[in-house]
Amino acid sequence: MYFLYTIIASFVSFFILKWMKKRRFCTDLTRLDGKTVLITGGNSGVGKDSAIALAMRGARVIIACRDADKAEKAVREIKLRSRSLNVLHMELDLANLRSVREFCKSFLQTEKRLDILINNAAMPSVLDWTDDGFSMCFGVNHLGHFLLTNLLLPRLKECAPSRVVTLTCSTYKYQKLNFQDLNYNLLPFFTYCRSKLANIYFSQELARITEGKGVTSYAVHPGFVQSGWTCHYSFLFRMLMQVIMWMFFVPCEIGAQTVIYCAVSDEAAKHSGGYFVDCRPATLRPFARDAGVAKKLWEASERLVKLA
Repeated sequence: MYFLYTIIASFVSFFILKWMKKRRFCTDLTRLDGKTVLITGGNSGVGKDSAIALAMRGARVIIACRDADKAEKAVREIKLRSRSLNVLHMELDLANLRSVREFCKSFLQTEKRLDILINNAAMPSVLDWTDDGFSMCFGVNHLGHFLLTNLLLPRLKECAPSRVVTLTCSTYKYQKLNFQDLNYNLLPFFTYCRSKLANIYFSQELARITEGKGVTSYAVHPGFVQSGWTCHYSFLFRMLMQVIMWMFFVPCEIGAQTVIYCAVSDEAAKHSGGYFVDCRPATLRPFARDAGVAKKLWEASERLVKLA
């Protein structure tokens, strides 16, 4: 009898987990022939699967990564799986603002188009510092992409209609920004949450300042995905998380669906500045919809990266 109960419980658990991981697929078939897509951190995880899907639609795909060896390996895989040869990588270190500026200068000199910018790269919950003295999460996840997007914005406007898709996370809800301490770097998880909230404010303010100029902006939570973010942690933590990710997290291909949706869907274009989960607009907590805070963060970020 106990054996029967065990079998039944196993089947019930299996179907519950399968239901929990059920997600929508992007069914929009829009082609991207003649368009250029730039994806930060496109050498792994959701970024790589997004690159494969967009290359399959005919786009010229550029993945911007720090590690040239990993990037070359990813480019070969993307070309193979997408059956497209129009894929390349460019070196970019979002933890170094000089690298961001050099990347943008090189990109603008060599690439005549930029139709879709996907701000995908991110640092998980780690306590470290960028080369410019910012907390690693805030510096890479927000400031690096903030500077990158601003320097490439003229090209995005030239190629309008164009889109900026910024990946965030539902963990934004656990923290609020403190403008007296934007460089907060005490508790790793809270540091990460604040950077993901900053991504949302950034996306909203970008939508506001580009309204009517042919550029639309979206914040995307891809879900909790089975990616390689655990490489920054200890062996025991990685082993534990492998089990948890297998049980509860979704594959990167599934996580990429909402990114692809916001990059190509005409329906998504109606919701510039919106927050998307599972291929549809989602509701943010009230404090994350504060336009005043979004504008204040934009102005503070301009000063921090020396754009103002």
